[in-house]
Amino acid sequence: MDGIRLKITEHAKTRMAELAITKELIKLAITQGSKIKQTDGYLASYTYLKVAYKKIGKNLYKIKTIFID
Repeated sequence: MDGIRLKITEHAKTRMAELAITKELIKLAITQGSKIKQTDGYLASYTYLKVAYKKIGKNLYKIKTIFID
């Protein structure tokens, strides 16, 4: 998980602050959560957390938004 890099949009940064979500939780969702293919990327679900993201390079992920269930 150390090799994973995140490019976080401003919207996602705001959501992280509002929901008290760490980068480590986002990485867990991407690596261990269930994934659903979306139009432009994936939606990862891990426990109560959902992360919309797109893989944009080797171990580089663009985090679009975050929400909780």
